[in-house]
Amino acid sequence: MRQKPATVLILLLLLVAVLFFADICLGPVAIPFKDVWRSLTGNSASKETWSYIIVNYRLPKAIAAILAGTGLSVSGLLMQTLFRNPLAGPYVLGVSSGSSLGVAFIIMGAGLFPFFAELAGSAISLTVASCLGSSLVLALVVLVSARLRDTNAILIVGLMFGSFTSAIVGLLSWFGSAEQLQKFTFWSMGNLSNMSWDSIGILSFFAVIGLVMAAASIKSLDAFLLGENYARSLGVNVRISRLLILVSTSILAGSITAFAGPIAFVGLAVPHLARLLFKTGQHRILFLGTILCGGIILLLCDILCQLPGTETVLPINAITSIIGAPVIIFLLLRKRRSAV
Repeated sequence: MRQKPATVLILLLLLVAVLFFADICLGPVAIPFKDVWRSLTGNSASKETWSYIIVNYRLPKAIAAILAGTGLSVSGLLMQTLFRNPLAGPYVLGVSSGSSLGVAFIIMGAGLFPFFAELAGSAISLTVASCLGSSLVLALVVLVSARLRDTNAILIVGLMFGSFTSAIVGLLSWFGSAEQLQKFTFWSMGNLSNMSWDSIGILSFFAVIGLVMAAASIKSLDAFLLGENYARSLGVNVRISRLLILVSTSILAGSITAFAGPIAFVGLAVPHLARLLFKTGQHRILFLGTILCGGIILLLCDILCQLPGTETVLPINAITSIIGAPVIIFLLLRKRRSAV
């Protein structure tokens, strides 16, 4: 029996709440559930150290997981619909490569620019460099999109931007030291830890802007499903709508990459998961479903990253791909069997 979308959305929302609480409860330091609840409700835990860990470490990390999962998933939905390509993701515009280029210049550019050596040890410097890199690519994409009428041409240009910036990163890596390469590799594997409340505030600001712009594009996205000519026949201003979608995607993907690193898989796979769950092409439903599924997936991956009961923390990118990819393949194969 097919569930109504509202029922599925409510169940997903409850699952987000459960995983959010579980993500805060679990970690290298064992903290009783009642103390976690006391800290979240404004009271003090049994130990002052526990309160500090929950409020200043675990809570920001769990919020970052929701913001990153939501933003990347919605970005993937926008790109897959705009380009009508199931393999499109939030990074097809080259925004992630631009962020990587900014960070690579700070970490591995000390040989060319000696003053970068002092900046490489600062998390703030890496975040600013990542933002500048993604903003530069965003500006180039916007300029190109204003001159091109063909959406597929914009996709190709985005891929070329990505290839160009990746080539520069490769050159910097070639001349980088082993220590610099290791540091850049750690950044590129994604990290939700070490998120301060200031970082959460800035990330939330950009995430809200990107999501509001994406929500404003919902009607246009439904029209884009059948092509740009069909969208024009419905009175959609294709150029403005396309620009709004591109800027929204770039803001979401760029800000998340700047603060959490390039997180793989989520933006590509979660929109497919939402379509399988809701069995609809209506973006007003898919938009909400993708938001919730994105939060669920990244919260679950963050829980698995921590290896509860141990002090080992795995990189988020490894978990998102290792756990997520087989699940999506299974769901797609199951959908194919049911259609036969």
